[in-house]
Amino acid sequence: MPPMKPLPPRLLLNSVSCMRNAQTVLRDINASVHDGTALVLTGANGSGKSTFLRMLAGFSRPSAGEILWNGHDITSPGVFQQYKLQLNWMSLKDAVKEKLTVLENVQWFELLEGSTASRPGPSSSWGSAGL
Repeated sequence: MPPMKPLPPRLLLNSVSCMRNAQTVLRDINASVHDGTALVLTGANGSGKSTFLRMLAGFSRPSAGEILWNGHDITSPGVFQQYKLQLNWMSLKDAVKEKLTVLENVQWFELLEGSTASRPGPSSSWGSAGL
């Protein structure tokens, strides 16, 4: 039996560059992410981490190179529609809603995660503790 071919990456960046405010922020980025793996971004403030993530989320387009999801360019309209169905975006700015109470914030995130009253969670525990 011939050896199995390795699976292609779920996400592949080929020589990707990105501009922001008429400046090149990212240049010739190459990366791949396979199922069951993670990509860790580190760097100083202003180094392009958020710009990189915003580009992956489709909020901006690469100025050069290509981003492939399952082997298809995410900038293609039909591909992007399927790609964005697989994404979840949460910015630090989105973490806690100031206009909501603490309980409402917890309930919001329970809703996002699919928690129910039958599953133990903060709101059900708080309710039984009289909070």
